[in-house]
Amino acid sequence: MAQQTTEPRTITYADSGVDIERANRTKQRIKYLAHKTFNRGVLSDIGGFGGLFSIDKKKYPDPVLVSSVDGVGTKLKLAFEMKLHHTIGADLVNHCVNDIAVQGAAPMFFMDYFATGRLQPEVIEKVIVGIADACKQNGCALIGGETAEMPGFYSNGEYDLAGFIVGAVDRSRIITGKDVQAGDVLIGLPSTGLHTNGYSLARKLFFEVARYTPDSYVNEIKGKLGTELMRTHKSYWPIVRRMIDAEAVSAMAHITGGGITENLPRVLPKGTSAIIEIHSWPTLPIFEHMQKIGNVPPEEMLRTFNMGIGMVLVVPAKKFKKAQLILERCSEKGYTIGRIVKGERRVTYQ
Repeated sequence: MAQQTTEPRTITYADSGVDIERANRTKQRIKYLAHKTFNRGVLSDIGGFGGLFSIDKKKYPDPVLVSSVDGVGTKLKLAFEMKLHHTIGADLVNHCVNDIAVQGAAPMFFMDYFATGRLQPEVIEKVIVGIADACKQNGCALIGGETAEMPGFYSNGEYDLAGFIVGAVDRSRIITGKDVQAGDVLIGLPSTGLHTNGYSLARKLFFEVARYTPDSYVNEIKGKLGTELMRTHKSYWPIVRRMIDAEAVSAMAHITGGGITENLPRVLPKGTSAIIEIHSWPTLPIFEHMQKIGNVPPEEMLRTFNMGIGMVLVVPAKKFKKAQLILERCSEKGYTIGRIVKGERRVTYQ
């Protein structure tokens, strides 16, 4: 009697959880979003091995490229819970734009990295809409990215997001902080909220200690908690660009993780320190309520959150009125929050 043989089962990549066809369809859905951000500097299309971008040598005779990479952190956890994805992309872009703006660099192009366990086209499209819109608003092109489907690595419905930005500044106009000196004035530009830092502590305080939910209406902040926590990280490029053009700043600090305490010293030259007048700007209610909930020490709040100041401008005293005029013309609030003194690269609060 002839022995029967069983044909071995054919295993495909889709059987492991990675659907290449779905990924390709998703990329086609978001390709047009990137095209909306293209400008004359873009030399390549979406889908190549690398993005090509040309620097305008008339505008930048001796160009220096300035780059930064960052993520959104555990703010993503809140986005998953609220199913609110369109603001996360703008958070990512604006954070990166601010990071290079403090060195005087104009944003040129941006690339993103989106990784998830299973691609959900409607989710990634919302994220990319936010990225593309923010790129357009900041004058930079979205020239590429990576979409990774990694089953078993991420929990269902979750993803990670990172961004990479490249900007340009002419060598003669790089802002390093070397010209900062005692007597310079510190102007703080207000934040819209937590921006993209401190969410691990904020989530613990609000959701574990206080037992709120994102839908909770909180009297102390006069709104729903989730709405307040998801406020978009502000881009300061429109005002920073004008300050740079007017040569009204000697240094700038983007206030992210570490607060003013750890970020401002990064732009101070040897022999200088900063004195911050702690009550010189209005602290946002969300920070005050967090501190009350957890009895968080003031110094811990100041080194974790921006406390209502998202960017600090270091302005020479003789250019202070010029800086104020620029702020007024841009309808931008600015608070005089302190001054530069002699010392060793630290922040002192008064």
